[in-house]
Amino acid sequence: MNDVLTMVDGHLGRIRLNRPKALHALNHDMCDAMLAALEDWREDPAVHAILIDHAEGRGFCAGGDIRMIAESSATDGAAARAFFATEYRLNHRLFTYAKPTIAVMDGLTMGGGVGISQPCRFRVATENSRFAMPETAIGLFPDVGGGWYLSRLPGRIGQYLALTGARLDGSEMLALGLATHLLTADTLETVKQVIAADPQAAEAILSDHAIPPGDAPILTQREAIDRLFASDDFEEILAALEADGSDWANAQLVTLRQRSPLSCKVSLKLLLDGATMPTFEDEMRQEYAVVTRIVQRPDIVEGVRAVIVDKDHAPKWDPATPEAVSDHMIDRIFAPLSADDEWQPQ
Repeated sequence: MNDVLTMVDGHLGRIRLNRPKALHALNHDMCDAMLAALEDWREDPAVHAILIDHAEGRGFCAGGDIRMIAESSATDGAAARAFFATEYRLNHRLFTYAKPTIAVMDGLTMGGGVGISQPCRFRVATENSRFAMPETAIGLFPDVGGGWYLSRLPGRIGQYLALTGARLDGSEMLALGLATHLLTADTLETVKQVIAADPQAAEAILSDHAIPPGDAPILTQREAIDRLFASDDFEEILAALEADGSDWANAQLVTLRQRSPLSCKVSLKLLLDGATMPTFEDEMRQEYAVVTRIVQRPDIVEGVRAVIVDKDHAPKWDPATPEAVSDHMIDRIFAPLSADDEWQPQ
């Protein structure tokens, strides 16, 4: 069975993720197949737009091939680096693609799923959508352009999402601009057929079928998020949450105490830099430099063990505390790679 299905439907290029048992998590071959399809359609006059969705099963895309990344990290990390280099090329290709692109985020949209949906011009959420960047729980960081997208959310919501991995529903995604349209899942097949017949009218078609959003609960916490996550210093955020003492602040504190301290500090630095990054290509180049260092450290192996393999949810992080993660350590992780090793979009 092919993990990615590609076809031309009318004047619409279709990319369908087809790895249901893994909730359509991306592996290296899937990224290669998507890149090849996008290249084939780039100059094809018969293809007017691209639509990315998932085939059978729940979840749009639950992330990347985390087990492979951890297994590679436990050895020389070469397979993990090769995967990230290709995945980031896919993210960049979608970000710079000239033809209209549509992502249908019907279901779980995490990590790698965020990386292939956020670059798209139209981003469709449904009542099934759940958006999250939960990488700090497994010793990684919100990559695939997370430093770019999250840093551009209102106030400090991006920092809150990056650190805690909090999940958003479809109405929240729409309210924050992570989705452009909210549709009911039972209308999706009809909408896709109508778009295939006239892809250049995609925006009007999506708008015609869109439903009014419900309440966006995250906005009720906007004041608390902006105040308590105001600092780019992780220890200061923890101190602010401790001092606040509210039930909500205490719940965030419990979550953050379970996250990798190194990942949390890397995430804050990534968003700080990402907010002023000149281009998306520059963002991906920096994220690749960071991820090559992160996969050489023990937290990714330990995080995947605790969350995915043993499921004891009791990781032993190294360093174990935020105080033990020095500025020097962060500077080394963010240092540019040599010209021979740095990421390139082609």
